[in-house]
Amino acid sequence: MIRPIMHDPLFLGQPSAPATPADKQVALDLIDTLRAHAEGCVGMAANMIGVHKRIIVINPGFAPVVLINPVITQKSGPYQAEEGCLSLSGVRKTTRYQEIDVCFLDMDFKPRQQHFSGYAAQIIQHEVDHCDGILI
Repeated sequence: MIRPIMHDPLFLGQPSAPATPADKQVALDLIDTLRAHAEGCVGMAANMIGVHKRIIVINPGFAPVVLINPVITQKSGPYQAEEGCLSLSGVRKTTRYQEIDVCFLDMDFKPRQQHFSGYAAQIIQHEVDHCDGILI
């Protein structure tokens, strides 16, 4: 189900709680909502649709990927980036990392660990910031 986009910075600034299997529908709603905004959005966190759960979905160009309870465990290659956000107006500067390792649960709530680089890594970092209540 496509959900409305949250724009309230006070809501978005609150850290999200860990997701459980009961939150699987939130992940499906994130996929639908991301697809509906595909022209201007490549990633979303659950708080962007009004749910304080640690679920993100990214689409770095091939297909949506869901990461549940993502934690960045390693990062290297810092660089300066400018990012926009569907929930906030404007563009802001931030530091991102070219390479990251992430531990997360997949849609079946099985643990995964994966290495990401480039654009996919940047999207994940932005969405994990959302989960942590950090607004970029």
